[in-house]
Amino acid sequence: MIHQSHDATTVSRPRLLPWSNLDGKPCYLVSDGSGKSHLSRVADNVESVQLDMAEELLAHAAYLLGEGDRSTTAHQLRFLAARLVEALHDVHRIARSRGDRLSGPDGEEPTDAELQTSAGQ
Repeated sequence: MIHQSHDATTVSRPRLLPWSNLDGKPCYLVSDGSGKSHLSRVADNVESVQLDMAEELLAHAAYLLGEGDRSTTAHQLRFLAARLVEALHDVHRIARSRGDRLSGPDGEEPTDAELQTSAGQ
């Protein structure tokens, strides 16, 4: 889906936000594409927190499953698996959102130069 503003000069792809509505359906942001709106910054911050939490959870999982305490219970492992599923869901949503924003409004994939420019931001 591509959104075109009323002035017909701005075309942007809706951004998949890192949260769902109360019914569990995805939320999208339609903006000018600059990424500088208040809601865009909030979404960036939420993504950053989600990625940090996933990284910490992975470290905890590595500890419990590896060199950690050998008395880890089945209940703890089920709890860990549930949190890992949640984190994977968040990271997958972030990857989809960022991938959508990498491709141009017409669906074309970015060039290597464009990828390098966006990575250097």
